[in-house]
Amino acid sequence: MEATANALAEQAATEIARVGADPDALEQLRVRYLGRKGEVTLLFKQLAQVGSAERPRLGKLLNAVKVDLEAALAAAIAEAKQGAGRVLAHTDITVPGRRPALGRLHPITQTALEIERIFSRLGFETVEGPEIELDHYNFEALNIPKDHPSRDMQDTFYISEDVVLRTHTSPIQVRVMEKRRPPIQIIAPGKAYRCDSDVTHTPMFHQVEGLMVGDDISFGDLKGILTIFVQQMFGPDTAIRFRPSFFPFTEPSAEVDIACVMCRGRGCRVCSHTGWLEILGSGMVDPEVFRMVGYDPEQVSGFAFGMGIERIAMLKFGIDDLRLFFDNDLRFLSQF
Repeated sequence: MEATANALAEQAATEIARVGADPDALEQLRVRYLGRKGEVTLLFKQLAQVGSAERPRLGKLLNAVKVDLEAALAAAIAEAKQGAGRVLAHTDITVPGRRPALGRLHPITQTALEIERIFSRLGFETVEGPEIELDHYNFEALNIPKDHPSRDMQDTFYISEDVVLRTHTSPIQVRVMEKRRPPIQIIAPGKAYRCDSDVTHTPMFHQVEGLMVGDDISFGDLKGILTIFVQQMFGPDTAIRFRPSFFPFTEPSAEVDIACVMCRGRGCRVCSHTGWLEILGSGMVDPEVFRMVGYDPEQVSGFAFGMGIERIAMLKFGIDDLRLFFDNDLRFLSQF
């Protein structure tokens, strides 16, 4: 035990010198050697097993080790506190601190969340689907067969003959209709991909598609829902109009315009002096799409719509260059 006590004292002195003025490390050493389950404490407990002749001498030795260790730790802790005091004495605590920089949600994310909140209040459920999609869901189930000319409108990334990067989030609508029976009221936000890149287009972009299917759903319901959306997104006084258009998966179809957010309908360069800006496409679901998912078009009806989130964000925030969303310039992003 005598050799163990001497070795313990030497080891403790070495470790106290090594940790220096670190208060936390010194406290850990105190607990390790002098705590209730510390190594010195355990040696005292072993005295009961020592013969009566040796017990006084070894007890005196252990007390000396304990006292020396307590003194060394106290001196080291006092030195640590004194060093901290010297640092504090040279620190002007009245100087305002530097606030850490806080991150912000990207304007595209902000816009997507606002779109989801608006439609959620209108009773729409948000659903998601795969970005790598089968040609069947991306085209054929949406009334776009392989020889359909409208495929030329979408420059598609083909992974194989039957697998593509989805060109829109409409395939999610088909997948939902295959699994559920009406009524259905969903929006499908997400990324889409097309071989297109210029000032107003990027190979990857974000879309929100919407679908409402049930009994006696009319074009009036479509106009009402989209009018509420536009006025909640851009303001209650925003003018809106519906123009006839064509989409393979809706009939009749309409594009939706709003009064130019830059000139408020007076005419400017942004709106080509028309006073109007296109924001989304919409229409009543084509009966052929219903048949593809096993619905009877004589029993149900519905409408669908789709919009680009980047375009909505550009109009909402008055941004004239799509590339700003992807440049990761903090001077731009910190404004949102």
